[in-house]
Amino acid sequence: MLDFGIGENDMPAAENVRETLKREADDPENRGYADNGIAEYKQAAARYMKREFGVELNADTQVNHCIGSKPALAILPAVFVNPGEITLMTVPGYPVAGTYTQYFGGEVYNMPLEAKNGYRPDFGSLPADVVRRAKLMVLNYPNSPTGALADETFFAEAVQFGRENRIMVVNDAAHVQLTFNGAPRSLLQTPGALETCLEIHTMSKGWDMIGWRLGFVAGAALAVRAFADVKDNTDSGQFKAIQKAGAAALDDPDIPRRIRERYSRRLRKMVDALNALGWSATMPGGTYFLMVKAPSGVKNGPRFANAEEASQYLIREHMICTVPYSEGEMLRFSATFVAATEAEEDRQMRELRSRLGKIDFEWA
Repeated sequence: MLDFGIGENDMPAAENVRETLKREADDPENRGYADNGIAEYKQAAARYMKREFGVELNADTQVNHCIGSKPALAILPAVFVNPGEITLMTVPGYPVAGTYTQYFGGEVYNMPLEAKNGYRPDFGSLPADVVRRAKLMVLNYPNSPTGALADETFFAEAVQFGRENRIMVVNDAAHVQLTFNGAPRSLLQTPGALETCLEIHTMSKGWDMIGWRLGFVAGAALAVRAFADVKDNTDSGQFKAIQKAGAAALDDPDIPRRIRERYSRRLRKMVDALNALGWSATMPGGTYFLMVKAPSGVKNGPRFANAEEASQYLIREHMICTVPYSEGEMLRFSATFVAATEAEEDRQMRELRSRLGKIDFEWA
């Protein structure tokens, strides 16, 4: 099986991070509930935001830990959305905040991400009644799965839109350290964002800490406090030893640099392999996902009504796992396939070329 399916980092956390966890797990001082997080982790998060983005945060009032970004996204609608109010969500996108909005009696309005707009929502196209009732808007840049980036201008537009319409703007920055075109950018770098916006960071993608369940919410102090109040009645915090290991990770800038280099290298190899076979692949601006147009069929063979059928054909007939996306038109390849060395990466790319090269695909 060539597994280019669901995206989970394929390497363990860095050795110094694992060693910190082992040491701290044996310290009896780390037993007990962490509630809204230990100061050591929040301070490390503030140092990280200053070092990477030039964003000055008060660790006590503008940072709160979370048990990964998924629970944070689930909590946010309970903080900001009342029954009958609206959460603005991007499509395609991660649905958790929208799902919980509906659990709490709110509504979801989907903002399509289209290539013609650089995979950014068009705020001007939103109906006035939707904007009036919207209380929360969840963005995700670098964007999964499209790989699009948000530039300074777009983030400024988002901050202004939120401020003018009294909407809490949240950026899910899960892939921010997997930025390949220019320096990583935080929403909180934008003038005015620290007063009106939140950003969610996770230790998973950029630090190989998949499954450790750790991240932080940062931004406007009053919004962070409101999040912390709800969270305090939702969970009892992540194990303190994990938070201390997370602090060690945040203080080591070489870790995300190495991970960024790994997935950038692999994505370039995937782009080259697919383009050599007649596919149309372009290096994404960020994330470890590559989106390509799905074939419409095989010459003198089966036809595919959508990307789901193309994906099923690839896995059933050729043992190549991909994920169908974007209303049936696109296939997603992930660079998180297991490969311990560059030589193994190259072997899998040769195998991909060999298997796909035997198929005479057609595109509508």
